[in-house]
Amino acid sequence: MKKFIRLKSMVLLAVFTLFAFSCEKNDDDNEVAKDNGNTIVETAQATEALTSLVDALVQADAGLVEALSNEDATYTVFAPTNAAFEALLGGLEGFDSLEDFDTDAEKALLAKILTYHVVADIAAKSTDLSDGQMIATLQGEEVTVGIDGDTVTIKDKQPAETTAATVVIPNVEANNGVVHVIDMVLLPQEILDALSGEDEMEEEEESKNLVEIVVETEALSILEAAVIKAGLVETLSSEGPFTVFAPTDDAFVALLEALGDDYNGLDDFDTEAEMMLLKDILLYHVIAGATVKEADLAPGAVETALAGNSIEVIASGDTFVIGDASDTDATITGTDIMASNGVAHTINKVLLPQSAIDFVASLSLQTIVEIAVATDDLSLLVSALQQADAGLVETLSGDGPFTVFAPTNEAFVALLEALGDDYNSLADFDTADEKALLVKVLTYHVVAGTAAFSTDLSNGQMITTFQGEDVRINIKNNTVHVEDATDANATVVIPDVEASNGVVHVINKVLLPQEVLDLLNPPTPNIVGLAQSVEDLSLLVDALIQADAGLVDVLSGDGPFTVFAPTNAAFVDLLNTLGDDYNSLADFDTAEEKQLLATILTYHVVAGAAVASGDLTDHQELVTVQGESLFALLGDGVRIRDRSTTDADVVLANQIASNGIVHVINKILLPQAIIDALGLPGRH
Repeated sequence: MKKFIRLKSMVLLAVFTLFAFSCEKNDDDNEVAKDNGNTIVETAQATEALTSLVDALVQADAGLVEALSNEDATYTVFAPTNAAFEALLGGLEGFDSLEDFDTDAEKALLAKILTYHVVADIAAKSTDLSDGQMIATLQGEEVTVGIDGDTVTIKDKQPAETTAATVVIPNVEANNGVVHVIDMVLLPQEILDALSGEDEMEEEEESKNLVEIVVETEALSILEAAVIKAGLVETLSSEGPFTVFAPTDDAFVALLEALGDDYNGLDDFDTEAEMMLLKDILLYHVIAGATVKEADLAPGAVETALAGNSIEVIASGDTFVIGDASDTDATITGTDIMASNGVAHTINKVLLPQSAIDFVASLSLQTIVEIAVATDDLSLLVSALQQADAGLVETLSGDGPFTVFAPTNEAFVALLEALGDDYNSLADFDTADEKALLVKVLTYHVVAGTAAFSTDLSNGQMITTFQGEDVRINIKNNTVHVEDATDANATVVIPDVEASNGVVHVINKVLLPQEVLDLLNPPTPNIVGLAQSVEDLSLLVDALIQADAGLVDVLSGDGPFTVFAPTNAAFVDLLNTLGDDYNSLADFDTAEEKQLLATILTYHVVAGAAVASGDLTDHQELVTVQGESLFALLGDGVRIRDRSTTDADVVLANQIASNGIVHVINKILLPQAIIDALGLPGRH
């Protein structure tokens, strides 16, 4: 940290400089250019003894060069020599040259000093000055003129009389004013107050705790932010004692650069895991319960405030370096910064515990998607993720963690062959429904929320996938197999491919959940479901419901049943035959009419057998659930004879249901009981 040394030291240096310059003022180097065509700045630039003044005007970066080059303005400038600036720098700790005024605050300080040497709106020659005259400067404070014979002095705000600057070369005219070369840098009260404040700060420093010292130390600003972000302010402000190895800002910048483009500042430590890591790193710099000064350092391992993690104090020549879990040691750059609750030593590197080393190593790992893209035998998996068009590439490129069972190209080829001619490539999953199907397949290979390596798996373990269904782990002879909803297991052919966001196990088969199997091979519907799926049987379904006799439930039961199912046209013909009182099935609305409808419908059902058309014989009798019989007539097709005068033709035979068989017919079959009840013509 740059500091101003005590004021009395500066006074002594100034007096020494005054004496030294007085001995040298006749040297050729102190000759001043007196070209009246030059501005004040050009005059200073042309004068060897004023090069430091020119450098100071530039370094202050406050527009002073431009101001003193303005030919329309008028100034009187008291210009300190190079030796005067050397004396000033010699009195300031941490300021070896004018370039060390490099922060905004320090540049502002330098500007205040320089403007204290400038009087605006007047070109005052020595003959215009009088003893005891007070002159207001551009900085705002006054200087006092002293005249003793031919000697002119300029007194600043320093208390000792010996600190007055002597005009060693007066009346150097410029086209925008006059310059008087002086042998000392003048200091206004504002600067003296700053100097005094620094001295007081140095004296009071040990009364401040470690956090307060870090906050006030410019080179530790990133450490300050890190301590705040990690929630350690209260801890490091407590009684302690603590020994802190404090990384400088440059050390943190080097760490962030090593972490890569995703870490440009502490704000990028934003996940819970990253916040914990930052806290671990900071605790790794703290020795709790001891104040270890430079003189107390000794080679060996030292336990840190990060439980279970030690740093190594390593002898290096006449000093020590600090070893961490990495291969690079930290150099101690500053020692014994005393605080009320311990001591700090600055270091040039952020110390890294093993957890941080592991984290840094993980940054070089590829994501699951990047691994798949880089693996030739997983190219079809990548194509499938893209074809599904459901954001799976982005998901599996995210934080995770994920466990992915990744099918090989050969596994996808086998799946496409099993799906048949409609699927020659993954591009054939091109409709919305097919893409949704592909998503279900792919998400059945993903386990979210964990990175399960093979050593984390156990025989018989059930794992819930992102698709929602489980896979079962089967381990035989140290080989992991994965059971899906099919009869064939997948084998893990390449286990434990570590990714930055999880782990990949390459498998030799595409896993299929039951949901996908049902979509690819939908289960055979029961008789009611079959009727509901056929548009031309919609009135049959309406009739089953209208009869209100539990026929829907019966025909949804186990069976087996053989059903002769009349078409919609057959029901329309029956309604036409029944006359104006029956315009629709809804007209079967009394209990008696519902019973009639139930009698008709049960006459179409044979219970206890699923009789295919090829199993029928000519004139075979079929006893119905209603109680009366039907007869099968074979010839040119199959006909069904009831008790009416017209046979029914089977127009669509052998529709298989899960609980029987359906033959679609073109006429409503009528038993004798219905013919008698409705007075319809029948067979004799």
